[in-house]
Amino acid sequence: MDFIWILFAFICGIAAKTVSLPPSIGYLLAGFLLHFIGFQADDTITELANLGITLMLFTIGLKLNINDLIKTEVWAGSLTHTSLWILIGTILFKLFLLMSITFFSDLTLSTSLIIVFALSFSSTVCVVKLLEDHGELKTRHGKLAVSILVMQDVMAVLFLVAATGKFPSYWAGLLLLLFLIKPLIYKLIDNVGHGELIPLTGFFLAFGSYELFELVNIKGDLGALLIGMFFASHNKASEISKSLLSFKDLFLIGFFLSIGFTALPTWEMLGIAAILTLLLPLKFILFYFLFLKLRLRGRTAYLSALILSNFSEFGLIVASLSTKEGWLPKEWLVILSLAVTLSFIITNILYNYAHVFFARYKSGIKRFEHNKKLKEDSFVQPCDAPIVIIGMGRVGMGAYTALAEQVPNLIWGLDADKSKVTWLNKNNIRAYNGDAEDSDFWENIQLERLELILLALPSVQDIMNITTQLKAANYHGKIAAIARFDDEREKLQEFGVDKVFNFYNEAGVGFANESLSLFSPTTKDAV
Repeated sequence: MDFIWILFAFICGIAAKTVSLPPSIGYLLAGFLLHFIGFQADDTITELANLGITLMLFTIGLKLNINDLIKTEVWAGSLTHTSLWILIGTILFKLFLLMSITFFSDLTLSTSLIIVFALSFSSTVCVVKLLEDHGELKTRHGKLAVSILVMQDVMAVLFLVAATGKFPSYWAGLLLLLFLIKPLIYKLIDNVGHGELIPLTGFFLAFGSYELFELVNIKGDLGALLIGMFFASHNKASEISKSLLSFKDLFLIGFFLSIGFTALPTWEMLGIAAILTLLLPLKFILFYFLFLKLRLRGRTAYLSALILSNFSEFGLIVASLSTKEGWLPKEWLVILSLAVTLSFIITNILYNYAHVFFARYKSGIKRFEHNKKLKEDSFVQPCDAPIVIIGMGRVGMGAYTALAEQVPNLIWGLDADKSKVTWLNKNNIRAYNGDAEDSDFWENIQLERLELILLALPSVQDIMNITTQLKAANYHGKIAAIARFDDEREKLQEFGVDKVFNFYNEAGVGFANESLSLFSPTTKDAV
């Protein structure tokens, strides 16, 4: 059985990638196909799904800043959106009932409210996976979307607590002792090195926190998220997160497969699920105008709203519990599973063209922007530095250090991660916060003052997106970039990047040049 679902997941994942869809869509299809031909989900798939979600929430926590959650646009946006969605959604369900549409005609007000509430959530799995694939997790709209998801997850947990009567135990207060032993745990993490203990440390913290919170009657997944946030300030947080990436992606295959195993749908159920997906534009419109009302820029509001316009796996958990309690007919669990699947597919397809669509209809999307920008969305350009490095990771920092020695005061760095920029500034590195894929950013930059832009980014697609924005803004200077593989290097050169360095080759050249200083003339003559 194990090989069968691996085989189907692999074939369907390859098929999805061939037609430019994310492999996760193929995994969803694989689950439905396996179910259709008679297979049932075993304990392995269920366990993988649970492990994947726990790891994902833990890694989200490692990248979250508590200050992002208390912003007005986050808590006000999420609470207002949920309230409006429930109000408007319930009215629409009543209209469907009056139209005598199958399955809607038997719904009471309470069951309608449960279904609409289940549909109010956006998918953490879908959104985070898309943001990671596009390299946008730390951008303004990426952090906003993830913060909204965290708020929604908290609301879902509160519902589950109220519905099941599973309130935190009296021992839950002891969790505050974690603050007392935090220095000890930090010291322990410091000593794990950089080898195989790094991912094991991630597993220990993620699943240990899950079990710890379950012991005191708090949902374990929420515990993994909170503990991730608890250790986000550690200097190894990024390294732990990266070491868990492959494990998380592998385990999440189980999650996507498990959706397909929920139940076999009928054509009527598929039709109702398709009707529910027609509500996705409503979700987008509510998010978009709420974000604009909260003074976010048009691009941020548009991209955040678009990526949040889907239905969630948490909605399935809410529906599953409601079914077990007898509050919701079992057929609706199947319908909601189909609706979630369809929404995943729609979001993945649309978001691949999100930036192209924005570039084409920019004026219309920005038309309703607030005149006064938030302080976070303002940018002050250094006037005296013609060289900028975009992406201040290890490669970007290495390039910055090397150039600062040769052309001091003529270079500055740009990164989408505000916390990283703050740290860089504290260490006397001239860095600024900004999203280089944002066309608005380049429109507010005096490009004639820039002569060289270095793109120290790991994603080829990100490099291409930024290059496109620079061309559209009439940038006439030079562009340099890095690539890990020769086919990526050739692709970027054909796209118009002036100079592309193979990451591994250049590391070898640099290593050789630096080491050559150790080669004395005496040794050379002896050879």
